Amino acid sequence: MRRLNKKKALNFVKELDAFPKVPESYVETTASGGTVSVLAFTAMALLAFFEFFVYRDTWMKYEYEVDKDFTSKLRINIDITVAMRCQFVGADVLDLAETMVASDGLQYEPVVFELSPQQRLWHRTLLLIQNRLREEHSLQDVLFKNVMKGAPTALPPREDDPTHPLNACRIHGYLYVNKVAGNFHITVGKPTFRVQICVSCLISDPYNFSHRIDHLSFGEEIPGILNPLDGTEKVSADHNQMFQYFITIVPTKLQTYKVSADTHQYSVTERERVINHAAGSHGVSGIFMKYDISSLMVKVTEQHMPLWQFLVRLCGIIGGIFSTTGMLHSLVGFCIDVICCRFKLGVYKPKSMSVFDGHVNSLTPLLSENAEH
Repeated sequence: MRRLNKKKALNFVKELDAFPKVPESYVETTASGGTVSVLAFTAMALLAFFEFFVYRDTWMKYEYEVDKDFTSKLRINIDITVAMRCQFVGADVLDLAETMVASDGLQYEPVVFELSPQQRLWHRTLLLIQNRLREEHSLQDVLFKNVMKGAPTALPPREDDPTHPLNACRIHGYLYVNKVAGNFHITVGKPTFRVQICVSCLISDPYNFSHRIDHLSFGEEIPGILNPLDGTEKVSADHNQMFQYFITIVPTKLQTYKVSADTHQYSVTERERVINHAAGSHGVSGIFMKYDISSLMVKVTEQHMPLWQFLVRLCGIIGGIFSTTGMLHSLVGFCIDVICCRFKLGVYKPKSMSVFDGHVNSLTPLLSENAEH
């Protein structure tokens, strides 16, 4: 009687408990449940680890708008080596309004056209990088994110004293031009008082406009950024050779976590031909860079995943793995139960009972004490 009252009291207390209890089957320790738990926690740890690297990474966002700045000047950064002596060549800019821009910012330095072994190695490396940039355009984002800490893009100085005569001229410096289409050219003669003085009669050596463009950029010069013409080398096969570069300039605002600058990107199309008036190929020997400025401006901004989005994605990973592993575990268990039940395996295997301690097998009915008597 006392045991019955105790059982009723326990049932009454359970009915009064407002919090649901976990069924006992949920807390049973099984080998399959432990395996699933280990796999689930391992997957969560790996995905959370990879998600942290995604959170640390940044990407470049490109936006386009109309360029409304028409009054500012455009800076042209130049570093070109021509295989002719400095006294015989000159560089100037003539814009669309037929305004001759003064080239006071350019310097003419006598050098040797052939590169030293270290310079040649640097030049080959630069050409390899340029080829990869043409094939994989996504590498440009890597350059944008690593500006100001990348390797310098200028040609390193010679490590040895040149034994050859100074047969070339390095033209380097900068120019400020109007933001209109124009033509930067290097030809025979010197620009003086807006007139290109011809000195061809004073040159005893034949023309040789073989050249190497170590650097050509527009706008603010940013270390670590490669431009399409950097490292370009052309060797003239004829004395009267014309090299033409048709350049389209796109104003660019670069905003990263390391630098904020107003610069310009550009695309280029190359052409070269031999001047032969008898064959109808007219023109002037030299290097001509015809540039035009796009009316659209590109805004390149480096962006980062916000912290709240990272936390939401992390919670989604944890909850998703818990739900998925739970469903898979239940499904596998159900399939195993069906198979075992169908083929009478495991717990579903019939058990034979022998007579022992007053019990008999399942085919013989048990006799009660009253029946025996």
